[in-house]
Amino acid sequence: MRFSSIYKISFLLFLFISFSFSAQIKNPVKFKFTINELGNNQYEAVLDATLESGWHINSKDIPDDTAIPTEVKLSGQNIVPVGKVIEVGKKIQEFSEAFGGEIAYYSKNVAFKQKFKLKDPAKAGDAVAEITYQTCDDRVCLAPNTLEFNQKISPKDAIEEAVSEEETKPLEDSAAAQLLPENPATTEITSAETPKLDPKQLKISSIDIANPLTDCGTGSSKISENYWTYLLLGFIGGLIALLTPCVFPMIPLTVSFFTKGNKNPAKGKRDAIIYGFFILLIFVLLSVPFHLIDGIAGNIFNEISTNVWLNIVFFLIFIFFAGSFFGYYDITLPSSIANKSSKAEEAGGMIGIFFMALTLVIVSFSCTGPILGSLLGSAITGSANVPMLLTFALAGFGLAWAIVFGLLALFPQALQSLPKSGGWMNTVKVVLGFVELALALKFLSKADLVSKTFMIKRELFIVIWIIIAIGLVIYLFGLIRFPHDDKKPKISTTRKFIGVLGIGFVIYLIQGLIPAERPKLQLLSGILPPLNVSYFHNENDGILGMKPEHDFFNAIELAKKENKPILIDFTGYGCENCRKMEEFVWSEPDILPILQNDVVLASLYVDDKEELPEDQKTKIDLGDGQVKKVKTIGDRWSLFQTANFNNNSQPHYVLLTPDGKVINNPVSGYMEKEKFKKFLECGVNYFKNKK
Repeated sequence: MRFSSIYKISFLLFLFISFSFSAQIKNPVKFKFTINELGNNQYEAVLDATLESGWHINSKDIPDDTAIPTEVKLSGQNIVPVGKVIEVGKKIQEFSEAFGGEIAYYSKNVAFKQKFKLKDPAKAGDAVAEITYQTCDDRVCLAPNTLEFNQKISPKDAIEEAVSEEETKPLEDSAAAQLLPENPATTEITSAETPKLDPKQLKISSIDIANPLTDCGTGSSKISENYWTYLLLGFIGGLIALLTPCVFPMIPLTVSFFTKGNKNPAKGKRDAIIYGFFILLIFVLLSVPFHLIDGIAGNIFNEISTNVWLNIVFFLIFIFFAGSFFGYYDITLPSSIANKSSKAEEAGGMIGIFFMALTLVIVSFSCTGPILGSLLGSAITGSANVPMLLTFALAGFGLAWAIVFGLLALFPQALQSLPKSGGWMNTVKVVLGFVELALALKFLSKADLVSKTFMIKRELFIVIWIIIAIGLVIYLFGLIRFPHDDKKPKISTTRKFIGVLGIGFVIYLIQGLIPAERPKLQLLSGILPPLNVSYFHNENDGILGMKPEHDFFNAIELAKKENKPILIDFTGYGCENCRKMEEFVWSEPDILPILQNDVVLASLYVDDKEELPEDQKTKIDLGDGQVKKVKTIGDRWSLFQTANFNNNSQPHYVLLTPDGKVINNPVSGYMEKEKFKKFLECGVNYFKNKK
C-alpha cells in the first residue's frame, strides 16, 4: 500500500469520538441579510457570514460525501433567481485523506450572493433566503443548522428592513418565538407559570435553569480527560509491538551496535539512550499535525461519530489490517523513504542517531501501523481534546520502546535472557489479526445503528464474535495455519494458556445470547448494540424493562397524573456515551428502581430525522431577521434543550416537577454511578418531601 492511503489513515483511526461532551451553546457565526438594487429590475441578495476566531464554515462547492457543504436557496413571492449562488471570500482548499478528496472552507468571513428579479416589476416581492451550514473549529463541529431570512422588496424602495407582516405574525402568536437566551427582551421566565401543552411551544416559561428549587446534587458534570490513562494504553500498545517480527529481531542487533560496536563503551551507552529518546520524540511528533491543521480534526470527530459511510470505510480498513496480520500481504511504506532515511544515518553524531531511530520506525511500520491505528484508535473516543490525548497515547507507545532500548543498553547482559526469535512472533501477529476482525465489527454496527436499519442485532454481533474467538482458539491449538506459520508449529504452554482464555471468553459471550432485561456482558457495554436492538425485543420496546416517553409534553401530562418528577434524558441514536450510561449506570440495582418507580422518564432524541406532522412544524424567530425551521423530531428536541437549558450536549439529564420547575442542577456526560445516584436521589427526595 502507498504511504498516502494507509499511513495517514492509520493515524486518523486514533480520533474516534462519540459526539457527546458537556458544553454551553456555541453560536460562532453571525449572519446579515441585505438586498442590493442593481437597476433594470435586477437585485442581489447578499448573506454575509462573520465567524469568530478559530471557526470556519464549509464552502458550497465540496462533495456531500466528504464534509457537509453549505447550501443557500433564494425563493419567495414574486422572486425569480438569476444564475447561481456565488461565494465571495478567501477560500481555503486542501486535500483531506480522511474524506479522500478536496475540502474547502472559509474563516473569518464570507458572503453568499444570489442575483434575482421581480417576476412582475410592478408588484412588491418577498425575498426568502435559506442557508444550511455547519461550523467547525480545530476540535469539534457543531450540528448542521438551517436558518431563514426574509425581506420585503418594493419596486420603488428596494430595501425595507422589517420582516414581512405575513411571516412574523405566526411567530408572534407562538410561544416558540421566545427561544434563545441571546434575546433577553423576548425571553421572560416566570417560575409561577405552568407550561401550556402546545406542541409548538419550545420555550417553557416555568423553567428557570439559573434558579433550581434546591442546590443539592453534584452540580454540572463534565467528562474528565485522563491523559495518564491514554499514556498507559499507548505504553501497552508499544510493548505489544515490540513482540512482533518487524521489531523484536532488531532489539539485540541495535543494542549490540551501540554497546559492542563502539570503542568507548560509555559513549555507546549514552548514544543508545539518546537513540531511545529520539524514538520517543518521533512518535510524539506524529501527533503534531493534528494540533496545527485548522479545521481538519473537528470535521473528522463529528463525521466519525455520525457518518454511516465513514464507519463502513473504517470497518473495511480494519479488515484490511487483519489480512496483513494474518500474513496474506504486508503494509509497507515506499522503499525510497527507508532508503533516504538510511543514507542520512551516515551523517554521524546526533543527526545520524536521529535518522537511525527514524529508520526503525519506518521499517517496522508493517507491524506498528495497524497496532497504532486499531488499539489506540479504539481507546480514544468521545473526547473534546483528541489531539492532546493522541499526543499522550503516542508518547506512551514511544516510551515503551525507549525504555526497552535504553535499559538493555545500560544492562546488555539482559540480552541473554530475551527469548530467541522464532515462530512465536508470527503467532503474536496472527492473534492481533483476530483482534482486528473483532474490532472491525464495532464500526459496522455503529453504521447500522446510526442509519436505524437495525440489521446487526445484539445476538448476531455476539455470534460473530464467538466465531472469531473460536477461530482464534483453533489456531492457538495448531488446528489451522496461516501463510507464515511453521509447517509443524510447536504448541507452547503459553499458547495453550491463551487458548484456554479464549475458550473462557467464548463461554462468557454465550451467556449474552440468553434473553434478559438487564445486560449480562457489561464488560462489553458501549461495544455491543443496545439491549433493545435484539431478536427478542423490538427497537420501540424501551430498555431495561422501561418504556420512556419520547415526547416531553406527553411526559409532563403523565407526571401530573402520577404525581412524579420528570427525568429528561437528552440523548441520540449515535451517542455512544448515552448507551454506556444506560448499560453501565442505569442497570445498577440501586439506580434502576429509581428510574422504574420514582420518575417519569422522557428520552428525547436530538438526532431523530423523522419529520414532524405538518401541524407541528413551525418557525422560530431568532432575531436579526433569522428564522429557524423546526421540521424534524430532532430539530424540536435540540431547540427545546438549547432554549430551556442553555446546553447542546448529550447525554444531558434534568429533573423537573410536574409543573415544569427545575428541581436541582442538571448533569451531563458519562459519569460514575455514585454521582448519578446522588443527582437522582437529591431531586426525588426533595420532590417527595415537598408533595
